[in-house]
Amino acid sequence: MNVSQKRRLARLKRQARVRKKIRGTSERPRLSVFRSAKHIYAQIIDDTAGTTLVAASTLESGIDMNSKGNVEAAKVVGTAVARKALEKNISSVVFDRNGFLYQGRVQALADAAREAGLKL
Repeated sequence: MNVSQKRRLARLKRQARVRKKIRGTSERPRLSVFRSAKHIYAQIIDDTAGTTLVAASTLESGIDMNSKGNVEAAKVVGTAVARKALEKNISSVVFDRNGFLYQGRVQALADAAREAGLKL
């Protein structure tokens, strides 16, 4: 097993530990974040119904960024997902960092969502 496989396995273990405690309901859905080397994705999920209510990522056409895998792009995605959530009358969510450390791009996305009016 190489280093990247070990890191991925460790993230999946952290993800499973957190997911045992965090559940998204219809009153307070779950804001899940995924980051790759090039992009960052955010979804607001209702776990009781098993549906994605709102999604935003750097792959969307409405987000115009030169570099899509950095902190500035994460801030734009956080603002976009919060704006879409408020349009659908979702004001409070549970934050799921998805096994990633709460720093850098993940933290920037969460802070931008808070500044845009979403309660995490």
